[in-house]
Amino acid sequence: MASDLNADMEELSHLLTIAKRPRIRALLTDELQQSQKAQVIAESKGPVKVAPLQTSAAKRPETSYTTLGSFSWDQDNEKIKVYLFLEGVNQEKVISDFQPWSFDVKLHDIQGKNYRCGVPKLNKAIVPEKCRLTVKPQRVIITLQKAEKGNWQDIYYKDDKLKSNLDNSKDPMAGIMDLMKNMYEEGDDDMKKTIAKAWSEARSGKKPDPLKGYGGDV
Repeated sequence: MASDLNADMEELSHLLTIAKRPRIRALLTDELQQSQKAQVIAESKGPVKVAPLQTSAAKRPETSYTTLGSFSWDQDNEKIKVYLFLEGVNQEKVISDFQPWSFDVKLHDIQGKNYRCGVPKLNKAIVPEKCRLTVKPQRVIITLQKAEKGNWQDIYYKDDKLKSNLDNSKDPMAGIMDLMKNMYEEGDDDMKKTIAKAWSEARSGKKPDPLKGYGGDV
């Protein structure tokens, strides 16, 4: 573009030197002035800058959370209250999601860490729009509004625990081994010796009756 304008102006200037008729010289002068203006405008704009094409947007790193698996809770006839004992929680950095059968609370930037607490399936239904979250200096209170008044035996859906026990029962020895563990933890020294011996023999392949020798035959 700039080279063409320069060539035009050189040609017009040359024609002006040889033109004699006033009308022709006026036309040439006017055209030369238009070319000069076009050159000034082109130079003021400068070279066109083309931004590099972005092939893909940068991905944000995923937020990591520390799960708060244990918490305290109590209830009355209408509500469940879940207590999280944490300091330094910022109300503006808490995200809560209440659903009819679950809740999920995310707490961000607490002394450089992110925390998460929730129940994927509650024992009974709640009313999401009436649930709320309260932040206090040393704890967070999650209030769940019960869909139906009454007492909850547990906050978790009871059939989930039942299903887990049924899955374990597929192995005939699983239930007995769990029973032996409980007896060992709660028993006296003689009980622990008897159970430890039976356990050892079972592992060695002898497979005796695990309860034989304790409390008579069952």
